[in-house]
Amino acid sequence: MPLVNAARSALLVVDVQEKLFPHIHDSARVLDRCIWLVRLARRLDVPVLASEQYPEGLGPTVAPLAAEIPGACVRRKVHFSCVADGCFDGLAAWARPQVVVCGTESHVCVLQSAIDLRASGRAVFVVEEAVSSRRPADKTLALERMRAHGIEIVSGEMAGFEWLRHAGDDRFRDVNRAFFRAGTSG
Repeated sequence: MPLVNAARSALLVVDVQEKLFPHIHDSARVLDRCIWLVRLARRLDVPVLASEQYPEGLGPTVAPLAAEIPGACVRRKVHFSCVADGCFDGLAAWARPQVVVCGTESHVCVLQSAIDLRASGRAVFVVEEAVSSRRPADKTLALERMRAHGIEIVSGEMAGFEWLRHAGDDRFRDVNRAFFRAGTSG
């Protein structure tokens, strides 16, 4: 599988919603990592898409994350998989051949979206520290299953440095200072 490429990828934030999120294992860290990824993607001109699973029941995207994502990029769905639901069909960003994924729950909507994306021929990269489930064991099983389906499990730094591709210019210095210095990329 190729490296993540900023010009060929999109970031997909799956179902980080108000009513379920307090029950997610390590939710504060997952939220921090999702916000970090969204900010980094936007800085590097990687389009960001976000889904909300049945928001009438689970509420909207949690406010600190929603503040980072343009409203037009957030789509509601009722299928667990973003692909099966078709909620992003027709958007140019959705047609990109690579998708970096974060969100919840690892073993339901993240897993089904990632497997369906992979089955559609896309390269899929799930950011390990930016996904979770209510039970840690479900996350572990989900990551194992996704890996078995050819999905790459990566860290946020891996995706970020692959998006950057090289050092030595003003863009790298700016992004490095803002996102990768000690204490900011965690």
